[in-house]
Amino acid sequence: MAGLRVEQYVVGPVMTNCYFAVNEDTKEALIVDPGDSAKALTDKIKERGLSPKAVLLTHGHFDHAFAAEAIAKEFSVPIYAEEHEKETLESPAINLCGMMGRQGVVFHADVYVKDGDILDLAGFSIKVLHTPGHTRGGCCYYIEKEQALFAGDTLFCQSVGRTDFPGGSASVLLRSIEEKLMSLPGQTKVYPGHNETTSIGWERQYNPFL
Repeated sequence: MAGLRVEQYVVGPVMTNCYFAVNEDTKEALIVDPGDSAKALTDKIKERGLSPKAVLLTHGHFDHAFAAEAIAKEFSVPIYAEEHEKETLESPAINLCGMMGRQGVVFHADVYVKDGDILDLAGFSIKVLHTPGHTRGGCCYYIEKEQALFAGDTLFCQSVGRTDFPGGSASVLLRSIEEKLMSLPGQTKVYPGHNETTSIGWERQYNPFL
C-alpha cells in the first residue's frame, strides 16, 4: 500500500492551506488547492523531487484556485473540480477575485467530477464527496486507506465554512457535514482549507456548530 505524506504550505492573503499529497513510494503527488504563490509552490515541487499527477480543487474561490492553472501548465497535469463548481470557477463575481482587486479573473477545471466518483491518482484511491454549502460545488477528497480527508472550506477545527458568499447556505453546509463527513471513521485526519488539522472524532465531540 502506498504511504501518504501530507505537506502543508500556507499561501496567499487569507492564509490558505495548500497541500501536497505525496506517495512516499513513488514521489508522485497531488496538489490540493494551490491558492497563490505559484512560483514558490512550483519551486518547492521541483526541490522535493515530486512528480505531480493532478491539481485537486475543493472549490473555486480565488484563495484556493489562483495558482492552479500555472502549476497545471508547468507540470502538464489536469485540474479537477466538482461538476457543480463550474459557475463559481468561471465567474469573477462568485470566485471572489474582486475582493482582492483581481478584477475579471476566471478559473477552469479540465475534469469535472461528481459525488461518489473514485479517482485513481498518484497510487491513491480518492473518493469525491460533494459537500455544498460554502459553495454550490464544494467537495472533499477522501482517501479511505490513508484515513485522510482534504476538506477545503467545508469543515474546520471546531468551526465550519462561511456561508455568506454567493451560493452559500448554512443549512445545506451543515447537512453536507452531518451526512457526508460525520459518518467517516473518527480517526480520519481532516486537512482543512485554513488553520490547523483536526480529526472527524474531535469534531464530532467538540465542534459547536454540529
